[in-house]
Amino acid sequence: MSTFVKRYLEKLNKRVSVSDICPPPLLPLTKANIQPGTENERIGLVRNSMFQNPLILKSELGRTRRRCAKIPGANFVYGLTAHGTDGGVPEAIGHWHIMPLPALKRKEIAKDFIHMNRNGIKAGLFTAREHHLYQQHHELHCKTTVAKTFPKNVPHLPDAMTYGKPYPPSTPITDILQNKFGDQWLQEQQKANIYLKQKKRLKKQEKTHETRMTLLNKYQIPMKTDSQWHMPKFQKILYIRQLSMCFSWKACIVFLPPVLFGTE
Repeated sequence: MSTFVKRYLEKLNKRVSVSDICPPPLLPLTKANIQPGTENERIGLVRNSMFQNPLILKSELGRTRRRCAKIPGANFVYGLTAHGTDGGVPEAIGHWHIMPLPALKRKEIAKDFIHMNRNGIKAGLFTAREHHLYQQHHELHCKTTVAKTFPKNVPHLPDAMTYGKPYPPSTPITDILQNKFGDQWLQEQQKANIYLKQKKRLKKQEKTHETRMTLLNKYQIPMKTDSQWHMPKFQKILYIRQLSMCFSWKACIVFLPPVLFGTE
């Protein structure tokens, strides 16, 4: 078997690693890696820091672009290391770290000086010292809000009492078979539609609100109806013509004044 076939079979049997599929990124350039005639060859003083600046570094032919950053070794752990002192999993399984409960300070209940002074007077005390000594031995405190929340006279309920609301009565099967609820719903919808139509008609019939602008638009300036001027000799004829347009000639003669005919 030829060596070529052996190498081919070895490649098939060999397990492919991540580095074969995706090779590691190129390391930053140094002065030793630069050869004469390449893109990053420089004249004059050359420092390694020049090849760690991506703005200065030129891209190489046939190679991926360098990131100008050194990759740590294989023993490097990415991320933040948690230096915990909790003991890890064994301690978590063994017992729990419980946060201590905050200490609740007990509120001091105010003293009821009104009742204590009244009781001291009933006991026959008069001086301030006597009242002070009496209050130290017979302390009375005001009632707290917790005590006020509970009523004194709690109503007594019967033992056989059932709490809650009673359930509604069962629907008769005849109403379900006759589709009574569906017909009732249709009737309600029809009534609602009729009511809406009537409401729209009433809105249309309502009188519109008159504003000052609409009133001014409707207002017409009154014009003086002055009679046209006529010569005195044609005034009688004009009057006769006007009457002839309204009445017949015979009727006009009856109602004509005698002044028009020259008779008085």
